Amino acid sequence: MSYRGMIADMVSFKAHKGDTGEAYYARPSGQGPFPGVVLIHHMPGWDDWCMEATRKLAHFGFATIAPHLYFRHGPGTPDDLAAKARSAGGVYDDQVVGDVKGCMEFLRAQPESNGKIGVIGFCSGGRHTFLAACQLDGVDAAVDCWGGNVVVDDPSQLTPQRPVAPIDMTERLTAPLLGLFGNDDKNPSPEHVNTLEAKLKSLGKSYEFHRYDGAGHGFFAADRPGYRPEQAKDGWQKVINFFHKNLG
Repeated sequence: MSYRGMIADMVSFKAHKGDTGEAYYARPSGQGPFPGVVLIHHMPGWDDWCMEATRKLAHFGFATIAPHLYFRHGPGTPDDLAAKARSAGGVYDDQVVGDVKGCMEFLRAQPESNGKIGVIGFCSGGRHTFLAACQLDGVDAAVDCWGGNVVVDDPSQLTPQRPVAPIDMTERLTAPLLGLFGNDDKNPSPEHVNTLEAKLKSLGKSYEFHRYDGAGHGFFAADRPGYRPEQAKDGWQKVINFFHKNLG
């Protein structure tokens, strides 16, 4: 079911450690009730494509909030703030998980909420989605879109910002997981996806993975060279169906 009308605006939410966070919020018009989704942006930042993805989910019936994970680095363009975040070693995992928790609380407090919450993330946001689904209560569905560094081969890759490999938290995952990956991707590589799938299977987790030939990293993003329209169309349909199935 799609919705022709929507409302979209900037909102504030209670972020990690009580900070006041900034987010983009789009929901279908009407009284609902609607399921909620937290959309975690990719490493390039809180950019136009992420706003479009937020509205797309709202169009299909999900009240969706996209937090600005780099807001603590001050005002600036998405490229500028992403560069600042990279130079600082990236955002801290616990900070991102805290921001996602605040967005979940924002969604459930809205009068149009049905109480169900999904989380979706792209690139680094896919990794953050996996972390959030393993660490937070109340995640009803999770979608990892080509999240890199979920599997860590070399312990020296761990940093103060990213102190653990998310795959090591898999036992704590309770939400059903959808994973979308390009077979030409380097991070996560097909081998990393195989490793993660084997871990999920061994622990009896509810998951479905879809892998796309001819696609690499970021194949949903129409404003980037890696965009693959055929694979993106199919992937988006799987996301919509998965959220409708698990969130109502």
